[in-house]
Amino acid sequence: MEIILAAPRGFCAGVNMAVNSLDLAIRHLGAPIYVYHEIVHNQYVVKRFESKGAVFVNSLTEVPEGSNVLFSAHGVSPKIREEADARSLHAIDATCPLVTKVHLEAIKYAKANYTIVLIGHDGHDEVIGTMGEAPEAIVLVEDEQQVEQLEFPEGSKLAYLTQTTLSVDDANRIIRRLQERFPWIEGPAKEDICYATQNRQEAVRMLSTDADVVLVIGSQNSSNSQRLRELGIEQGKAAYLIDGVDDIDPAWFSPQDRVLVTAGASAPETVVQATIRWLVKQYSATLREEVIREEQVHFPLPRPLRDLAKTQS
Repeated sequence: MEIILAAPRGFCAGVNMAVNSLDLAIRHLGAPIYVYHEIVHNQYVVKRFESKGAVFVNSLTEVPEGSNVLFSAHGVSPKIREEADARSLHAIDATCPLVTKVHLEAIKYAKANYTIVLIGHDGHDEVIGTMGEAPEAIVLVEDEQQVEQLEFPEGSKLAYLTQTTLSVDDANRIIRRLQERFPWIEGPAKEDICYATQNRQEAVRMLSTDADVVLVIGSQNSSNSQRLRELGIEQGKAAYLIDGVDDIDPAWFSPQDRVLVTAGASAPETVVQATIRWLVKQYSATLREEVIREEQVHFPLPRPLRDLAKTQS
C-alpha cells in the first residue's frame, strides 16, 4: 500500500484562531468557559475541550449570567450578541474573519435595499448567523433546482453571497444559473468561499487521479469535510469520511491500494498522523506527501485575548 498525504490539509487559519482562543481562555480565565455551539465542527476537538472544562451550549439560556462565553468560528447573529449583553455575559468572539466578511456584505447589501440570495446549507451554524444579519432581505438556496423557483422583477436590486465552506464546483454551478436567470445580479468583489476550502478541494481533485481510495479525516457535521468526500466520489473513487481510526473498516482497502489521505479544515493533525500510523501498521504502507499549495494565512486572536497571549509568552 502507498499513502498519498495531501497538503494542504487540516486546520485552516480560522480554526487555528478559534481553537487557540478557547485554549487560552480556559487557561487564563478558568473553567468553565461556555461556548455557543461547537467551537468547530469536529468531535475530537470538542471532546478534548470538554475534558478541559469547556461547556458547549445551543442556547444562551444555558449560560449563567455574568459568565464567560465564546462564540464559535462559524459566527452568530446580532440577536445572539444582544442576548449575551442582556445576560451580562463576557463574550469572546472567535468568528472566522472570512465569515465576518460575508456578514458585512449582507449588511451592506441589505442597507442598500437589495434582496440577497444566500447559497448555503439550511441549518448550518454559519448560514444561521449570516441570515440573522438581515433576515428580511435574505433568501436561501441550496441547489440549482431552488434557483428555478425564484422570481424577481427584472432590474430589481439583487445580489448573491455564499457560505464559506461550500463545494467550489457546486457553488459555481448555482451562481451560473443565477446569472443566467437574473443577468443583473451582483456578487461580492472577492468570492466568499474560503481559501482553505478551495485549496483542500483542489488537492483532492488533483491527487485522487492517482489513488484507489480517498480517506477524509473530519466529522460528519463538517460541511467542508463532507465536500471533500463527495469530491472523491465525483472523481470515481471510493471515498470515506472518518472521525478517526476507530471508524475505519478494513474492508475498504486492498493491500496494494494507493490511499489518498486528507483532512477537513477543522480536523487536527494528530488524528491524521494516528490514521497514517494505523495504515502503516496494518498494511506496511509507504508514505509520500504531495504539496499542492503552500498556505501562509494567519488570523489574530480576538481582542480580549491578545493581552492574555502576551502575558503567556
